[in-house]
Amino acid sequence: MTDTLPDRLSTDPASPFYNEELLARGVGIRFKGVEKTNVEEYCVSEGWVRLSVGKSVDRRGKPITMKLQGPVEPYLREPEPPAA
Repeated sequence: MTDTLPDRLSTDPASPFYNEELLARGVGIRFKGVEKTNVEEYCVSEGWVRLSVGKSVDRRGKPITMKLQGPVEPYLREPEPPAA
């Protein structure tokens, strides 16, 4: 697999932008220069992220999210070295 990340990626399996192999490798997101760990979906070209809000869920069991505008920088997380 290449190290290029897609323009848009989602953690929701029902989304057409879901990519299980890529998410298993570990994708990190910097939003406005700050590391975010609660990103549900992002789009680099449109400049937005969708963040989960706490542990709240809707009636279908999906997380409640809010959409924020700004520069998005996705990257692949480095695999941790094996323990000696």
